[in-house]
Amino acid sequence: MKSPLHSEQGDRRASHVPDPDDTWTTRRLLAWMADSFTARSIDSPRLSAEMLLSHVTECDRLSLYTDPDRPASPAERSKLRSLVARALGNEPIQYLVREAWFFSLPLTVTRVTLIPRPATESLVEHALHWLRSESAGPETSERSPILAADIGTGSGAIAIALAKNNPALHVLATDVSADALAVARDNAARHGVTDRVELLQGDLLEPIRTRVGAEGLDLFTANPPYISDDEWAAVAPNVKDHEPALALRAGPDGLDIIKPLLRDAPDLLRPGGLLLIEHAASHADQVRSLARDDARLSRVETLRDFEALPRVLKAERVR
Repeated sequence: MKSPLHSEQGDRRASHVPDPDDTWTTRRLLAWMADSFTARSIDSPRLSAEMLLSHVTECDRLSLYTDPDRPASPAERSKLRSLVARALGNEPIQYLVREAWFFSLPLTVTRVTLIPRPATESLVEHALHWLRSESAGPETSERSPILAADIGTGSGAIAIALAKNNPALHVLATDVSADALAVARDNAARHGVTDRVELLQGDLLEPIRTRVGAEGLDLFTANPPYISDDEWAAVAPNVKDHEPALALRAGPDGLDIIKPLLRDAPDLLRPGGLLLIEHAASHADQVRSLARDDARLSRVETLRDFEALPRVLKAERVR
């Protein structure tokens, strides 16, 4: 398909580019971008095309399909030209449009926050299932609010998704980055959970130690940095060159953050409380072994994400 992403001067120089008078509709733009993104191995090419075009035309994605023959204006084509060029240069679509979807919620993301990914939704799904189930026990079901902590919250994705789907939940959400917490604050306000997502700045568990009473946490979650130095070289350019290394890298073995979390988090959990930590699939055996060697933890297992990869450590505090 011919490209709409050249100037009129460029159109005249290249025979494969449409005539300036050619009409580029929503339908044609989506098809062209999806094909281009597929050829360059951009993640979710059709979705990426929809996100860019809905951003440029200031409409929701559904409107792209209710009016597929709408012609793009010259100004829209110019803006789209710039964004698609950047996307083809491996800039994440989510940063270009300043939005990502997580657990069916639109979230603002910027370059100071990690882009939330579908793999992490399995952690949220299990936490919500546990909170609704008998495994949460009478200790939790009789308490209101139920107290949770989310460490390294970034954009607030996990904390906000949990609070949005469980109105009894109060989440202590921490991050070392004040800039990331500002994004999380905007997202909490956007989804009406500001009163139940308490944002605290500081390193790992330090901000919450004085906020957890004698009863302890019901739920502990974290999606910490876990890419090892050896694995860093193989990370895709759209991640390595654009997402914050502070939220990704975790030392020689990838466990610089997970080890202190496993050391300290069990003491803050109530008996029977649940711990969920995302980790690299390559570290599943090692992380599970660390948890099983801890006498404070029981019912240790590894949960798989939507791609069936072993990605989340699950454990409960001994009752």
